[in-house]
Amino acid sequence: MTLSLAESPARCLLCTTFRSPSGTFLQRGFTLVEIAIVMFIVALLLSSMLLPLSAQQDIRQRQETEKTLNDIRDALIGFAITNGRLPRPAASATNGSEAKDPCADDAACSGFIPWATLGSAKLDGWGKLIRYSVTPAYANGTVTLSTIANRTVQTRDAAGTAAYLAGSASCTTSNQCVPAVIFSQGKSRGGTTDTGAALADGSSTNSDEDINNAGPVNYFSRTLSDNTALPGGEFDDMVVWLSGNTLVNHMVSAGKLP
Repeated sequence: MTLSLAESPARCLLCTTFRSPSGTFLQRGFTLVEIAIVMFIVALLLSSMLLPLSAQQDIRQRQETEKTLNDIRDALIGFAITNGRLPRPAASATNGSEAKDPCADDAACSGFIPWATLGSAKLDGWGKLIRYSVTPAYANGTVTLSTIANRTVQTRDAAGTAAYLAGSASCTTSNQCVPAVIFSQGKSRGGTTDTGAALADGSSTNSDEDINNAGPVNYFSRTLSDNTALPGGEFDDMVVWLSGNTLVNHMVSAGKLP
């Protein structure tokens, strides 16, 4: 039996049309084998999309975290303009007000961002509390042009050698380090949840992340990597800092410094 081409769609949903030797258009349905092959190809295509979607989510979370860190840095500047100093870290992982007492030492001035005091976000893109470390001299009293900042940020060159991004081995009035560091502990390996629960590190090779976690003065900012063999190990922390020049310039413009 032959069918015209116009009749084909109404008579068969899974059919192919071909011309017979006599010139007549014929149809035949797909075989089960052909349908199975098509379904297998579709399944492969769908599975190949899973990794890109996961990667896109990671990118969005890092972008969200970067914006949060930059917004917090701006909030710190605003606080300094209003109060003449930088805030101390949060009282605790569940209390976002700045600690009431002046920092007794560098360790006491390292903790979590005082989100309630600043009116800022407190969590990164992975739901972890944002970390904050501030030079005691900048948090305990009024900032002056001679106040010495002592926080530093390092990276690693292609050979794995540590090099300063901000600050130096010796912080002086003429050779300033940075007043404050703000950072996220990234997607993996450690951090603190919104409820104050500490997350397991789960690695023995991420030494640069361990340095960030311990603080209180020196920090690392590096390219994202899962390579455990690299100097400093795997790394996904996101670190920004408030430079002394930036802070002083804003305070001078606001009339808080001469």
